[in-house]
Amino acid sequence: MPPGSGRKFGIYLPKDIERDLNHLVKELNLSSKSKLFQEALRLFIVENKWRIVRGRIAGAIGLLYNHDIGGTDEMITRIQHKYIDVIVSSIHVHLDEEKCLLTIIVRGDVNRVKELYKELHGVTGVLLMRPVFLE
Repeated sequence: MPPGSGRKFGIYLPKDIERDLNHLVKELNLSSKSKLFQEALRLFIVENKWRIVRGRIAGAIGLLYNHDIGGTDEMITRIQHKYIDVIVSSIHVHLDEEKCLLTIIVRGDVNRVKELYKELHGVTGVLLMRPVFLE
């Protein structure tokens, strides 16, 4: 689509979201709310499109987890070994005495990556997961 072509539409925002939005636009010195919405929607699409595509994907799964919760480290390691066919690499960072950040780089069949994501998401001690995949 050529630059400048597109479609305008309206959305409803609750007052608390509008207040936060206006504050961020001002504080981050953003050029317009339209640009902010476009960026937010692109992020939403990238974070969710992998859930409906077929074939192969590549990307990363970011995990923040508490390793002090019984067996979290061991369970995450066990799951990674199970999905070694789609895991390219991983980076593990100790953030403090309790929390770790793990980035798992993946490439392969989208269904295998979905299974991996689902298993990791179910591990007790995982505080946050963030997928970033491209088809």
